[in-house]
Amino acid sequence: MESNYYTHKTAEVDEGCYIGRDTKIWHFSHIMTGCVIGKHCNIGQNVVISPKVILGNNVKIQNNVSVYTGVVCEDDVFLGPSCVFTNVTNPRSGVNRRGQYSKTHVGKGATIGANATIVCGHDIGAYAFVGAGAVVTKSLKPYALVVGNPAKQIGWMSEYGHRLEFNTEGIAICPESNEIYTLKDQQVFKAQPVKKEF
Repeated sequence: MESNYYTHKTAEVDEGCYIGRDTKIWHFSHIMTGCVIGKHCNIGQNVVISPKVILGNNVKIQNNVSVYTGVVCEDDVFLGPSCVFTNVTNPRSGVNRRGQYSKTHVGKGATIGANATIVCGHDIGAYAFVGAGAVVTKSLKPYALVVGNPAKQIGWMSEYGHRLEFNTEGIAICPESNEIYTLKDQQVFKAQPVKKEF
């Protein structure tokens, strides 16, 4: 039976994985047993997806990324080059902590920049934006923009990846999509489009 996804001849895909239609897996990447990878994903060169990782649809993973057991990424997540997840908070070579992996959940549409590190046990909110090289040591709110080591929030981002500038009434408009966002009690919400009645 022919597979409905593409795998480069140098990539290794272990038995027991589910890989969705039109996903592409590139040079020297290793997809380990028990992974679930959605449709239309792109797994770059030299990527490791550890056992039981779950990736939604349209997830883009750039080169040299390690995604370890305990990580779940929802649809449309972007993982930049050489970013990394951890799954043990206190690793020791002489202490076996398999089965004690902490979980990390990455919400829909979130971006994690190049060389960023996500310390395990912290969730990344939907459409959050982690700047290049940031070290995330706590959970992030939806639409949060964070940079630095340790990562600190410096603003908010739209679903199109533009920094939101809120007026005194807590309203911001994405310059690309023209979608409207509101800021209330340090939470950002996207306004629902108005339905026209005919």
